[in-house]
Amino acid sequence: MTDARFEDGDDKPLRLLARDAEGLQIFASLLQDAVFPITEMAYAARRRRFALMLNRFRWEDRAAAERAGRKFERVQSLLVFEDVLAVRTAGIDRADTGAILSLLDITFASGADGTGSVTLILAGDGVIALEVETLDATLRDVTRPYLAPSGKAPAHPI
Repeated sequence: MTDARFEDGDDKPLRLLARDAEGLQIFASLLQDAVFPITEMAYAARRRRFALMLNRFRWEDRAAAERAGRKFERVQSLLVFEDVLAVRTAGIDRADTGAILSLLDITFASGADGTGSVTLILAGDGVIALEVETLDATLRDVTRPYLAPSGKAPAHPI
């Protein structure tokens, strides 16, 4: 069995920008249940940039995969926030270099004069909070899709 390829379908790799809360909600829906090693999280204070390399479930392909009876896919994606003034974490052990984190949601609370706070909500009560001068985020796929190791779509018990 081989991994899926972009050429196998009409899908193109994602390359999106978010400049407001509505755009960030689109990111949140595409990144729900993305997983990443804690070591793939970086804050470059001098450049005011925070980045995550995530393995995201391809929600945009779920229905097509189900109709075609093929396996679900994930893809590595780079999520970058610019103009980041500070980063705080809670509920995660940043010293545990073997930790795998799961992203559940992303929210934005606007402040005065375009400033605000981005909150990345993680499974297990973990949180990454970014204080931003302005909301400037990008999401782009950086690898070809690959078969989801579990073969299943993520599910959350009610």
